[in-house]
Order: sequence, then C-alpha cells, then structure tokens
Amino acid sequence: MQITNLYTSVACNRTTECADWGPSGLIAYGGCNAVVVLNPRYNGNSAKILYTLVEHTKRVNTVKWLDEQHLLSGGDDGNAVLWQLYDTGAKKRIVLKGHSSGVNAVDGVRLSTELWLLATAAADNSIKLWHLQQNDEISCIQTVELNGGFVFSLRLTLLPHSDKALLATSGDDETVSLWVQHPSDAFEKVHTLSGHEDWVRGLDFVQDGDDLLLASGSQDNFIRLWRIAPRTEQQVRENVVDILNFNETDTGEIRVEEKIIQLSQESWYGITLESVLYGHEGWVYGVHWHKNVNNELRLLSACIDKTLIIWAPTEEGVWLEQVRVGEVGGNSMGFFGGKFSHDGRSIMGHSYQGGFHIWNQSEKHAQRWTSNVIVSGHYGQVRDLAWEHDGSYLMTVSADQTTRLHAPWIQGEQTPTWHELARPQVHGYDMQTLALLSRYRFASGAEEKIVRTFQAPANFIENFRHICRLENDAAGDALLDSLPKGASVPSLGLSNKAVYTVETPEDKTAKAKDEYPDNYFVPITLQTPPQEETLMQNTLWPELQKLYGHGYELYALAATPDGTMLASTCRASNAEHAQIILWNTANWKQLEKLSGHQLTVTQLRFSPDARYLLSVSRDRRWSLYERQELNEPLSSYALVANTDKTNGVHTRIIWACDWSHDGKYFATSSRDGKVVLWTKHEKQQQQPEKSSLNGWQAAGLLELKNESITAVSFAQSCLPDNSYVLAIGMESGLIKIYQFSEGKFQLSYDLNKDLAHHLTVKRLQFRPGQQTGNMQLASCGEDHLVRIYDITLTTH
Repeated sequence: MQITNLYTSVACNRTTECADWGPSGLIAYGGCNAVVVLNPRYNGNSAKILYTLVEHTKRVNTVKWLDEQHLLSGGDDGNAVLWQLYDTGAKKRIVLKGHSSGVNAVDGVRLSTELWLLATAAADNSIKLWHLQQNDEISCIQTVELNGGFVFSLRLTLLPHSDKALLATSGDDETVSLWVQHPSDAFEKVHTLSGHEDWVRGLDFVQDGDDLLLASGSQDNFIRLWRIAPRTEQQVRENVVDILNFNETDTGEIRVEEKIIQLSQESWYGITLESVLYGHEGWVYGVHWHKNVNNELRLLSACIDKTLIIWAPTEEGVWLEQVRVGEVGGNSMGFFGGKFSHDGRSIMGHSYQGGFHIWNQSEKHAQRWTSNVIVSGHYGQVRDLAWEHDGSYLMTVSADQTTRLHAPWIQGEQTPTWHELARPQVHGYDMQTLALLSRYRFASGAEEKIVRTFQAPANFIENFRHICRLENDAAGDALLDSLPKGASVPSLGLSNKAVYTVETPEDKTAKAKDEYPDNYFVPITLQTPPQEETLMQNTLWPELQKLYGHGYELYALAATPDGTMLASTCRASNAEHAQIILWNTANWKQLEKLSGHQLTVTQLRFSPDARYLLSVSRDRRWSLYERQELNEPLSSYALVANTDKTNGVHTRIIWACDWSHDGKYFATSSRDGKVVLWTKHEKQQQQPEKSSLNGWQAAGLLELKNESITAVSFAQSCLPDNSYVLAIGMESGLIKIYQFSEGKFQLSYDLNKDLAHHLTVKRLQFRPGQQTGNMQLASCGEDHLVRIYDITLTTH
C-alpha cells in the first residue's frame, strides 16, 4: 500500500513573524503546533502545501529561514527547533531546550562554515544565545535576563567587514536595544534607540554599502529607519559628520544627532535616525528589507489596517511609498506580517484569520501587482467533514465559525491542485457538524439549538463548474434559473440572506438608506480559485430554513443517501434530550423522535440503502433503528437492536461509527481503544433471540492499548480479495489503515504525526466514486488540518 498526501489545508497562526519566505522559494509558517512548508509556485501558477513538520507540543509562534535548508521555529512549549530539510520533509531536527515559557522570537547567522549563532527570546523574560557546531552539538553560550522585560522581536546580523555579530531586540519599553558580541562571545548592551511611542513589533537589518540599516515598526503607526555607519578615530575626535543638509539657502543647517558607540578596541560606529515613515493607519506588525541585484533597497511593511506598503528611496534619499496593496471588505482585521520573496518580485502577507495573500509584480509594468492563487485553511479545530455524494468536493466545518468547500482546480494536462472554492457559511457560533443533502444543498449545526440548511447560489454553480471542469451536471441545470445570484449577511445578523439582483451605482432610484447596504455581494466570474477576501464575503450560500426542536447545542447530523431525510442530535444529560429528531427535507417538518440513549449521541450514520439508522453515544451504547416500510422513503424508524451492560463490548464513550459500502457490517470505535465490527448472524435472521442485540453480533474486534479511537471509516469498495478497508483515527493524531477479512484485522499502513495529525482526529471519510485499487481518504482534526490522501492498494 502506498499513501501520498494529495492536499493539506491549514491557516497560519495568529502571531506576528509566524511566516517566512525562504531563499529556496518556499514559505514556512506555523499551523497550530506544526511547521508547515508551502510551495507558492507549484505547477507555475498554483500553490500546494508540501509537508508538515511536528516537534512542538504547543502552538508555533515564529519561524525563520536561515538558509535554503535550515529553518528555525519557536513555540509555546518553550522550545526552539532547528530543522534541516530536504525535498519531502526534515532530515534532522535539533531541539533547543532551556526556556521555561513560550518562545516568541528567533533568528540566526552563520559565523563560519562550521558554526551557527542562534538567538531565541521567550515569555520567561530572557534571551538565550546558542552555538551550533557542524557535528550538531548545541550549547547555550549566554542567557540574558531582562528583569521583567518582554522581547517582541529580535534580529541578528554580522557587522560589515567583521565576524562579530550585532543583535537588535525590541521590548515592551517602546525602545530598540543594540547588543554587541565581545571576543569572549558574550553579548553586551551598548545602546538604546528611543523615539517610538508604543511597543516596537517588527525589526529588520540590511547592509547598505559599509553601513547597516535597521528598520523598526511600531504600534504607534510609524516606521523608523536607523543608520549604523562605521567611523574612524579621527571622525570620532572631531565629531564632524554632515548627516543631512536640507537647503543651501537656509541660514541654519539642520543636523540629526549622531550617537557614537564603541564596539571594540578599534571600531566605532555612528548611529543616526535616517527617516521616519508614516503611511499606515494602524499598528505596524512587520517590516522586511529586500536588496535587488542593482543594490536598490526596498522595505515592506505590514499593518493591521489591511495594507502592505513597499517603500523606496528617491534619488535625493527621501523614502516614499511606492506600492500599496491590501484587502478590501470582509470581517478580517488586517495583516500580522509580510515578506518579500527572494527575488523581490512577489510579496506575501498573512492576515488575522490566518489567510495568505500573495501579489506578483508584472514583468512589463513595474507598478502593477496582481494577486496569486494560494492555499487557505481553518484557524480553529476542524470538527466534521463530508464528501459530496459523487466525490466532486469536500466540505468541512470548524470551531473558527466557518464552513468551507474544497475542490480540485483542473487545468488542462497539469496535475489538479486542491483549493478552497467557497465559504458557504461564516457564522457567529463555533461550528460542530454538517450533513450533505445533495450536491448543492447541505445542513449544518453549530453550538446553538438550530439546524440551518443552505442552498448553493447560481454564481457558485457557474464558477464551480468552470474551475473543476464539471460536465453533465444535471443537478445544477435543474436549479440554475430559479436560484438567487448569491448571499450576504446583514450587519447584525447570523442568517445568510439571498441576493437575487445586484443594483449598480447608476441606479438612480437608490434611496439614502441604500448608501450603506446590508449586502456586499458582487457576482464574479472566476477563472482561478478565489482569494481570501472573495471567500470571506462573496461565496456565501443563502440559508433555506432553520429547524427548531432541540433543547441544547447541536452535536451530530446525518442524512439518508438520497437526501430525503435528515437526522439530528444535541448535547444531552438525560434521555429526553438524547432523542434523535428525524426531519423531512422536502417540507422541513419533524417526522418523529427516536429514543434509545441516556447521554449525548456522538455520531449518526444511515446504512447505504437507508434501511437502518445507527447511533452511538456517550452512554457507551449503540442503537440500531430499522425503517418500517422499506419501499416508503419517509417511513418511520423503530429501535430493533442495541447494546447494554451485559453485551456491550465497549467500556468507555463510543466516539464514532460507520457502515460498510454493502451494508453488511457496521463499525463502532471507542475511548477504550477498541474497534468492533458488527454483523447480523445469518442463522438467527429467521428466529431472533430475546437479547437486545436481536441477532447482531461482533464479527471482529481490534484493540489498541493506550489509545482512544475517535474516528472510523469504511472504504467505498472491497479489494479484489473481498477484504474490507477500514481507516481509524486516534486521539493522538495518528491514522491507521487496516484490511478486514474473515474476522481478522491486518494493519496495512500506519501514518505518523508528520503525515497525519498531531492532535485528535475528529473525522475520517473515504471519497465516493473512486476506482477499485485507488482510494482517497479525507481527514480533519483538532490541529486545524484538513488532509486528503491518495491510497494505492495492493493485495497480500
């Protein structure tokens, strides 16, 4: 069996300096507790996450490329990790242990071919400096205690024409501190740069001839540029340096104060304020220098006001805004960081909601920057997923209060790449569960008492067909003419309202109240997967109906394969609230309530022919309901089998269940580490015994020690040797794939944390409509990741 990662989706963590663009052209960023490596130019014009690196046990706060192969990351677990990378992952990982609290800033420079100098700063109010030898020996050479100070950002650089390092740090005292390395390798504070009136959040060095330029971006909305220039002993004595001469006709000469600092026995440097840049209207979170082949300097600044600005000096040396890009509208908060690509022709920003934005400079028009296709993802726990019935897309719901739709972008002969094509629901409650009713209709449940149902708008169907090269879409043809164009959310509402017509500014009948409309939907024709700002406000689906009936927050949903019936459950601590409600999706009326559990029902599954409805619960039991009239689609269901204390194999919460494709078996998985396959015994079908199992019995038992099994899924077909394929997901984040035949389980593949998840796997489901021998498995977890695996099967 061979498994490859077809698609990974995860958002960038909400911290500054959590993403960096390396000299190899790859972007590294923190996604939950993992370091994620993304190729933004996959297949030329697409983007794809190549792999994830898991070593941190808490959130990754910062990542920094040191060179093409070395990457340094810091996390809330108090560790920094130096990664040595190759094409498909990490060759080596060296953990820097020593901090007692979260590491929030890292950097490093190569002192020689055999020695790296690394710096880390953490919330334990300390800075640590490390030496890394060529033989991978790591040693902490100095710990600087800050006496209660907190470091937001730090940068290491080598002094020009020297092998000595200079360290700049910014803290919560609104200043920038400069530290210089002495011959003993210890760092000493030599100067403090003051002028900012709020916390300094971003720093960056660049070499300008024999000088160093330091940029500092602050929450006072200003960026300051500091020049650190070498001085001779004679210049120091005379202290005569022409810094800035504004106008020869002026009687007085304006001078900027220069501070002379001595860094060693024979080296002096003059520090001056080169310029103050003002163009942002919010906190400046990041600054990044770039020097091109002509030694021309550019500075990129990222701000919470939703803009990135590229600054450049004029011939007279005055720094001016050259390019401003950003996002318009949506409910986002702006950028937490920005970086130049290695060649300077692209810029990247990561936003408050973890989305990436990339702009590329036009080759013909230097002032024109255009958006690039990028991969996006959830920035909260992903709690449920569902494949469309033919496998044309995957839908996921998350605690980040969004429902997202992922589908392949098909471009001619190129390998398809997967992207987020729509965000049908942007809600005000954390999402919990969903069920697809048809290709263009779904129901979702959040941490509220209402089931909400949605219908795709015409604009989505048109773009979806175009991007996915979808042909013979009869479901869409029947709907297109009658559907609204799109949807929007009123300013103070939670319900997506349908938009049928879009008024143009030329519409003279518009009234004063229409000046600030409730909807900002604009129909667009997409040639490529949409950008983050389009996803946030232009891809919503209109709400069809709200279904009231539950007394507590929704927990699980399931629909019959033909979508005519919907089942829902909510959180429950007694039998009354643990009832399953069945709904008729034609008129949205309640059909009946099914009793059978005492506590929350954790998952529901209809059998492939909808004859049975299976439920599993926190009360450690499963219940099986059978349809009374097999030929009647809306026939009532009745309880025919369940487990109790005498015959239930599970001794802890049953988390998940699933049916085999032929309805012969169903699987249940539990916190006690057991997966049980149940089937109806053929000999007892005629004369059911009086047991609560009613002829159903365990056909296979898989027990894993010290594991809680939180997700289980059957493949959509058997292998040629008639064995069943079963995927199980653990609380630890691992995924295992088994083959089941003649009552025995055989492990076929074990996915480790780098390949699978590093926190609890919440749901697994095989993609429908795949050929025998080739399968695709989707998974989602509490680590914010959504993954799709390509599985090539071989029989034993």
